[in-house]
Amino acid sequence: MRTLLSIFCGLIAATTLQAQDIYIQSGKIVDTKNGKILQEKTIVVSGNKIKSIENGFVQPKNESDSLIDLRDMTVLPGLTDMHVHMEEETNPGAYLEPFTLNEADRAFNSLSFAKATLLAGFTTVRDLGGSGVNISLRNAINKGKVVGPRIFTSGKSLATTGGHADPTNGFNRELMGDPGPKEGVVNGVEDAKKAVRQRYKNGADLIKITATGGVLSVAKSSSNPQFTIEEIKAITETAKDYGYHVAAHAHGDEGMQRAVKGGVKTIEHGTLMSEQTMDLMKEYDAYLVPTITAGKEVSEKAKIAGYYPEIIVPKALEIGPKIQNTFSQAFKRGVGIAFGTDAGVYPHGQNGKEFGFMVEAGMPAMKAIQSATITPALILKMEKESGQLAPGFFADIIAVKEDPTQNIKTLEDVQFVMKEGKIYKNL
Repeated sequence: MRTLLSIFCGLIAATTLQAQDIYIQSGKIVDTKNGKILQEKTIVVSGNKIKSIENGFVQPKNESDSLIDLRDMTVLPGLTDMHVHMEEETNPGAYLEPFTLNEADRAFNSLSFAKATLLAGFTTVRDLGGSGVNISLRNAINKGKVVGPRIFTSGKSLATTGGHADPTNGFNRELMGDPGPKEGVVNGVEDAKKAVRQRYKNGADLIKITATGGVLSVAKSSSNPQFTIEEIKAITETAKDYGYHVAAHAHGDEGMQRAVKGGVKTIEHGTLMSEQTMDLMKEYDAYLVPTITAGKEVSEKAKIAGYYPEIIVPKALEIGPKIQNTFSQAFKRGVGIAFGTDAGVYPHGQNGKEFGFMVEAGMPAMKAIQSATITPALILKMEKESGQLAPGFFADIIAVKEDPTQNIKTLEDVQFVMKEGKIYKNL
């Protein structure tokens, strides 16, 4: 016969094991999977996942459960920015930072950037290039040591000698040296393979290459091709062995075509993309990550005397204003679009501005939202746990004051942020 003590202890254990659920009463929900706005739902969160979505405004069932009233708001899944740089942020002294900042300085700076990004409603990001601090930042966030979005990072981007991500561009010759695959500089097929394997060793989640010249590198060209097709194929084939996809920075059309034919999954920026390249992207199932916000930002900053080194100014004035129009053409031609902003080129936390520019260029608001939810989830192989509000998915939940399909700019002012069931912002 069980004693009263054993029964009492059993009751305590049962109470302890009973998980607290969170009931989120939502005035409207964005159904990203079906492209619809749903009315008056209650999202039940248990642990870090969505337990169920109920019709109407349901009250908590147990005293231990809690209630969040978002009946006057529109609720969405957490957003994903597919192109950020979590280690840095634009400033007039940025080009001196390689000589003035230590790795620890970059790490501490990244903490505020990560927090600003999460509080802006972006619960997931893809970091496309840094010194390697981005890998440590990802790990610290995953362990709950610091606040920030879920990060998928490339670690250090891959470049060719003198290319857009060569870390010694602009240095004097004594400091320039001859960086190689370990530092992310590739010349030839064997270098390409070794560079990918080094990123794997370092703990990266994907590979990023700079297929053409770039605007903000201290080098003359913004658009010349900088990898051979053989090098790109060596990178993508090796990346596949390690379960990686490859993203390619590209402004010039020839470099884009080589990247797409070489097996790259996403083209970043895509500024001078031709219709032929757009058709190639559809054929090869590649996506454009437009970064319109960055284009506008660099063209404005280039007008400020001394903000950028002189070699950068004409590139910024030429390339920046063209990105939005290219995006518009690519979308209308049927190219797949994944939301990305190049945050770091402009201040972190302002990622939501990109939605307005996308809609301004002709993309329906719902499509723009899907480009930041279900499309990134597919590319990142998280389609069964992220990108939509559904049972079994991560409880990455945000809320805004208005229906974003009626006023897309409401996504610039996110009021509520939950990531994996934990509330980070609740106004």
